[in-house]
Amino acid sequence: MSSLSRRQFIARTLATSSTAALYASRTLPGLAADTFSPPIVVFSKVYQTLKLDFVQAAAVTAEAGLDGVDCPVRPGGEILPDRAAEELPRYAQALCKQGLKVPLLTTAIASASSPFTESILRTAKKLGVQWYRLGFIDRERDVPVEQQCHEVKAQLEGLARLNQQIGLSAVFQNHSPAGRTYLGGDLSQLNEIVKDFNPAQVGVAFDIGHALVVHGDDWRRHFEKLKSHIKVVYVKDVKRDGRWVPFGEGDIGSLGYFTLLRQMGYGAPISLHLEFDWTDQGRTKTREALVKALRDSARVLRQWLATA
Repeated sequence: MSSLSRRQFIARTLATSSTAALYASRTLPGLAADTFSPPIVVFSKVYQTLKLDFVQAAAVTAEAGLDGVDCPVRPGGEILPDRAAEELPRYAQALCKQGLKVPLLTTAIASASSPFTESILRTAKKLGVQWYRLGFIDRERDVPVEQQCHEVKAQLEGLARLNQQIGLSAVFQNHSPAGRTYLGGDLSQLNEIVKDFNPAQVGVAFDIGHALVVHGDDWRRHFEKLKSHIKVVYVKDVKRDGRWVPFGEGDIGSLGYFTLLRQMGYGAPISLHLEFDWTDQGRTKTREALVKALRDSARVLRQWLATA
């Protein structure tokens, strides 16, 4: 205070308060300042349906009122692994111009020796990415599950060391069977794989929809066991029988899940996934229909968060 006059101090305090209020009003429209409101990003695999380029994808994300994208950098993805060093910065720049970010990626990386792993991760780190999803690992039916979990843990050790060196966190998603059986879809398997890793290097992308499909109401017990390793969450709405539906038409909003997230102090992005038919009146997939589906889904998700 000795170097500032009283008038200067008051002016700076008011300016800081005004900036904070402006930020809150832009990021949380219509919500109280203390509302539970983690950033919401879209799993931009959905943009591949319309073959959106990076500028178009950023514009759709902004128009839908989202905070950024969870970008698939994998074979057949929005960005191919061998193009990540060149194209990921271009995508991030297009998003930045809209005030958006790319805080997480979805990859096919399963070990430090997976193709282009180091190039993808070092590029991602420079752009502010904090988390990346590991690639799917199929359950080998002729191998005991304990043995396969042990083998996967061993192959992740080198990746954990690389993550520590670079400063990123890998996350393992739980996924229900969808024509194939994924290791870790059963949350007991997932816990066995990640429990001995530092969650800053290898954590969990908890998908409540897939957890409900696989475990029913027992999902909560598994959630509690995994809680220390949960780094990001994926949200889509689903009926208990496994049907993916528009947000608000399934069972996710009635589980008390978002209250648990709030209680654990969750503040990372939520990756919003569109798994339902968002076509324009069931006929065609258009830009307008996509923006509407994203906007409507985000609105319901924010309601769930606000009442958590």
